Amino acid sequence: MTQIAVYDTTLRDGMQAEGVSFSLEDKLAIAQCLDNLGLHYIEGGYAASNSKEMEFFKEVRQLGLKNAKIAAFGSTRRADRDVSDDASLNSILACQSPAATIVGKTWDMHVTDVLGCSLDENLVICAESVRYLKQKGIETIFDAEHFFDGYKENPEYALKVLAAATEAGADVLALCDTNGGSRPDEIEEITRKVCEAFGSVTVGIHTHNDADCATANSLMAVRAGARHVQGTINGLGERCGNANLCAVIPGLSLKMGFEVLAAKKMQMLTEVSRYVFEVANLSPVMNMAYVGESAFAHKAGLHVDALRKSKRTYEHISPERVGNERRFLISELSGKSNILAELEKAQLAQDKDLARKILSRVQDLENDGYQFEAANASFDLLVKKVMGTFSPSFQLIKYHVDVEKRKTGEIVTEATVKLKVDDRVEHVVGEGDGPVNALDAALRKSLEIFYPGIREMHLIDYKVRVVNAREGTAARVRVVIESRDKHSIWGTVGVSENVIEASWLALVDSVEYKLQRMRR
Repeated sequence: MTQIAVYDTTLRDGMQAEGVSFSLEDKLAIAQCLDNLGLHYIEGGYAASNSKEMEFFKEVRQLGLKNAKIAAFGSTRRADRDVSDDASLNSILACQSPAATIVGKTWDMHVTDVLGCSLDENLVICAESVRYLKQKGIETIFDAEHFFDGYKENPEYALKVLAAATEAGADVLALCDTNGGSRPDEIEEITRKVCEAFGSVTVGIHTHNDADCATANSLMAVRAGARHVQGTINGLGERCGNANLCAVIPGLSLKMGFEVLAAKKMQMLTEVSRYVFEVANLSPVMNMAYVGESAFAHKAGLHVDALRKSKRTYEHISPERVGNERRFLISELSGKSNILAELEKAQLAQDKDLARKILSRVQDLENDGYQFEAANASFDLLVKKVMGTFSPSFQLIKYHVDVEKRKTGEIVTEATVKLKVDDRVEHVVGEGDGPVNALDAALRKSLEIFYPGIREMHLIDYKVRVVNAREGTAARVRVVIESRDKHSIWGTVGVSENVIEASWLALVDSVEYKLQRMRR
């Protein structure tokens, strides 16, 4: 199979996404993760921009990366500088990285209006910059900025810039759809012409997603002859983002038959996607292709019934190939096939009468405002209750929540929980930043003496939604809580006209689910 080199720019282009900022430690951790994935290049950052970027190149050498080459990023020399005096080029040299990527102008409008030099001067600038790095023994990737826009307006000049970089020794000509507005058919046609004209050098592709075509554009460029693909994990990037490597990589490998990553590495893709979201402090995109939590989630009863007979009926690939998993969603739209599939997944007996009872109970609860799609733990407990196998770990006697605002403006929240485990009664007080936090503290504090393992779990997300908004302040609310321990994450749900009670119900399910797993 023909190999495609994958070049990741999450640590530079990805950081240009709104709301994303990586610390030095974040960048090093992500670099190690990307190397473990088996990527060919990791762009470390714009070395001349700040001291943190330069520190990264120093520290990353200590990681002992096994797969990826670290690339420093910069631009061609300034029009009023010699290459030996140019800050950007000399910052690249200071990084001591084996590869470098420099951006050069290929759109004549940018040369005259932005650089402020002549078209011939820009050809000299690009050639001298590439030659300078090559003479220092650095693998040099020439990023042809705005290449597709420039080619559409002045193809002769855009190709002249590529020729100047090639003659100076560039190892890769990366064609950039910088504004992200090109169509897949345009990308394929223009890339093919470049590959035909520059057959002696590797052609690459760097696309942005402003027209929602970045992934398709990358695949079409490879179809036309490109053998080097740039992008970011999860498509992070300025404006609408960059080509999403979590879709580009499986697209090239599983759909087009190119050699990109080994099968075992491909199975890490979902984990890497969620890790980068976590480090970036961003919520994962549920419906992201291949790696999203909903990518292989099935809700319609007819679909689930077909899937139980053949997985190919409603899945384009096996989720395990990219490290994801199949999920069957439980809702009022479900048929008994969804329930049977969940029972099958949990290795429970295939009992159609039981499935009907569970489905009926789910439908009744959803009529009351419950929703189990994000509450797998509550559904697990529901199954046990319908089966008659659920044994509560404790009995609530009462709880009380007190919120006090003092003259100083300070708000103090206390929750008291009184419960019974076997024949022993515990009555404790917990403090928190709010009613739910205080209730959570009191509940777990009262159970720790009986179940020490409860200390491992903690609440990581809390969501409230009004179910019947027309009722105003008397409306029912649905609370969904996400909890985790060392091994897994689970969701629970509670519904009530009282937000504290809805929160309590979700908290109890969360704790009960943890205790039931500890018993098993």
